[in-house]
Amino acid sequence: MTTTLATRMLTGAVGLVMIGMTLTGCAVLGGAAVGAGAGAAVAAGTGNNPGKGAAIGAGVGAAAGGLYHITR
Repeated sequence: MTTTLATRMLTGAVGLVMIGMTLTGCAVLGGAAVGAGAGAAVAAGTGNNPGKGAAIGAGVGAAAGGLYHITR
């Protein structure tokens, strides 16, 4: 698979934004970022589609982050 420079730069930028949101304490976006990463990792480890795992993980992480933010 060929990867262009623009794709590599965009991937890095998205990663930095996700880390920044996690570190700034925004519960919903931070939960979504952590959930997406965990979902993709679990899906890849079990031989399933990492894209679907990331989508499910992001949804669950955002919901959990929202609940945490409300109760905090």
